[in-house]
Amino acid sequence: MAHKAGFVSIIGKPNVGKSTLMNVLVGERLSIITPKAQTTRHRILGMVNEEDYQIVFSDTPGIIKPKYSLQESMMSFVNGSLTDADVLLFVTDINEEHDEEDVLEKILNRNIPTIVLINKIDKALQEQVDEKITYWQEKLNPVAIYAISALHKHNVDGLLDRVLEMLPEHPAYYDKEDLTDRSERFFVSEIIREKIFLNYQKEIPYSTEVIVKSFKDEEMKNGKGAMVRITAEIVVERDSQKNILIGTGGSMLKKVGTEARIEIEKFLDTKVFLEMFVKVIPDWRSKKNYLKSFGYDN
Repeated sequence: MAHKAGFVSIIGKPNVGKSTLMNVLVGERLSIITPKAQTTRHRILGMVNEEDYQIVFSDTPGIIKPKYSLQESMMSFVNGSLTDADVLLFVTDINEEHDEEDVLEKILNRNIPTIVLINKIDKALQEQVDEKITYWQEKLNPVAIYAISALHKHNVDGLLDRVLEMLPEHPAYYDKEDLTDRSERFFVSEIIREKIFLNYQKEIPYSTEVIVKSFKDEEMKNGKGAMVRITAEIVVERDSQKNILIGTGGSMLKKVGTEARIEIEKFLDTKVFLEMFVKVIPDWRSKKNYLKSFGYDN
């Protein structure tokens, strides 16, 4: 049997459930998930490997009209994922009021086989679902339409098989042992960022970047096995944000640090000592040199 391999880009507006879907399809928690829009800032690859195929999924930032340099970089990750896609999974929220024009602009003239996934149907009426299916059938004439709930893993089962039918014959693009193209350090910074998104309101999550400064394997002093010592820097844009992040007597930073450490220990499957510092870089989201050093240069 010939080997199949290809790139499958998961795209859509912010907060429609792309990252949840990617994690379900790959069977691992690779993308961070929060109720806030624009949680995903990078293109993250997740691979499903079997003997006779390799599916490379791309989780991408939600498509928006960029207002500053960081968002421009985020949209360039989206464009990159469209350039090499063999299949598109276009995720739309059942509750969207037909305002996906930003997304449609990007995909309509690309001639990439597209599957529409109407997500979050667990709280919807059947007639609402039927109406959406009809709408997308007429609007996009996609290869297939699935009404799903990524969160509850509802109606996602047949999706892998359908994607596989559409992929070309090709050798594997990545080592079959790989699950992702990202490093452990990247995922550590993402876990910390997720905890910031979950613990703070308003502009704080969006003004924050997390940089892992050091990541060292060490023996524990009492001889009780290994641990990883991690130092992370949380970058914000203003002193007032730094004060909110740290909290009274350091209480908020401590809470975020504890939550992040527990999650990182699960992810790395080892003990972790996590140190975090907060640094102010005014207006970093609009400064190309900082964006480049933070990994946003495509």
